[in-house]
Amino acid sequence: MINYNGHEELIRKVYDQGQSHVFRYWDMLNEEEKKSLMKQLNSVDFNLMNRLFSEEDRSHITNYTPAPTVRPEKFCPEKIDEAYRTGEEHISSGKMAAFLVAGGQGSRLGYEGPKGIFPIGPVSGKSLFHFHGEKIRAYEIKYGVKIPFLVMTSVANHDETVEFFKKNSFFGLDSELVFIFPQNMIPSLDLNGKLIMESKSSIFMNPDGHGGSLSALKSSGALESLNKLGIETVSYFQVDNPLVKILDPVFTGFHIMESAEISSKAIPKAYAEEKTGVFIKTETGKTGIVEYSDMPDEKLNATDQDGRLLYSAGNTAIHLFNTDFINRITDVGDPGLPYHRAIKKIEACIDAKPQEIEGIKYEKFIFDALPICKKDMIYETVREEEFAPVKNAEGKDSPATAKELISSLCRHWLTRSGVKIPERTEIIEISPLFSVDGKDIKPETVIPDSEKVYLEKNVHI
Repeated sequence: MINYNGHEELIRKVYDQGQSHVFRYWDMLNEEEKKSLMKQLNSVDFNLMNRLFSEEDRSHITNYTPAPTVRPEKFCPEKIDEAYRTGEEHISSGKMAAFLVAGGQGSRLGYEGPKGIFPIGPVSGKSLFHFHGEKIRAYEIKYGVKIPFLVMTSVANHDETVEFFKKNSFFGLDSELVFIFPQNMIPSLDLNGKLIMESKSSIFMNPDGHGGSLSALKSSGALESLNKLGIETVSYFQVDNPLVKILDPVFTGFHIMESAEISSKAIPKAYAEEKTGVFIKTETGKTGIVEYSDMPDEKLNATDQDGRLLYSAGNTAIHLFNTDFINRITDVGDPGLPYHRAIKKIEACIDAKPQEIEGIKYEKFIFDALPICKKDMIYETVREEEFAPVKNAEGKDSPATAKELISSLCRHWLTRSGVKIPERTEIIEISPLFSVDGKDIKPETVIPDSEKVYLEKNVHI
């Protein structure tokens, strides 16, 4: 057994847990490396890791039916107007915050750095972070309030994200109301349940998934700040969707009118095999999500009498959370969301050299909060207006398809407003500071006679 003054109890625990291999390179480490390894080991919940490795993955749902959704087109205009007024009153009362999950890297897009820095503006070339930051600033101007902006990063991209926000002056937002914090980490295990060495002086850890965002809100102190600011509703969304309506009055209004603790946006699946999870109801009456890969063919392809897919409510990763709900489930420590396990290739330190091995990564998913809330609502929306994920370098859900959707929506806004668009104009981008929802575009707006058009307006309060 190794000796290290002041850490005897931790060292004994590591040996008792059968994880003494983490000290294999101990004599090669300098003092700082030894301190770093001990600090990392002290953060490991060995009881949790033993339980996760020994348990079967029970996160899969087997018995379920299609989840009911709220479809605005089924309501009379008066009901939609009521929801809109209710939502606008809630927003303008300063009771909402925006929560962006941005822990990913842009490696799948061929980009080195945080995915949020990836340029997505079809004309401006502005980043995903810029899109979201300007939208929030536009909402502040429109509703005359300050909107707290929460950004959850990862250990890998936190510092670069903070620096990017500073470099861009927080996109015009009050820096005191922008809370940037990293998500929590959890060790990965090899197929024998052993901790994996990432280097001679560190164990391999992975982010605990977007489901860990609620715990991170608590542990970072951001939730306490929201409580002090009187925030009642948190709008959750992911960094790779530039079309997201961060603060949607109608969605917010229905959330309040339905007395929901969590509300989620869904889009009709384009086809049965589309790679998205779908909202379902479990046999206990709770809402959940089943991934397309976990659905048997008979359910994946099931249709109703009109030929519409029964399991059609695709997950957009857009949610509203009541802060009362987040407070309740985090006051007792871990909210209790299940960990999902996945076998992944991991670059490990084997015999003091890098070597790729198979390991087990554990993650939580945010939608697993649905079954533990008292009431939820699923709101069905229009794909072309709110969903343009940037996940692949080419093909579907790529920068090219997202830019096309952005331009198409901007063109739709202008046409709907009666604005004349020159024939040679092919690509259009509208800054949120010009119009955040297209409803205030004036018909006399003049579009430059150019192939590429960017409508931008500097607004100061």
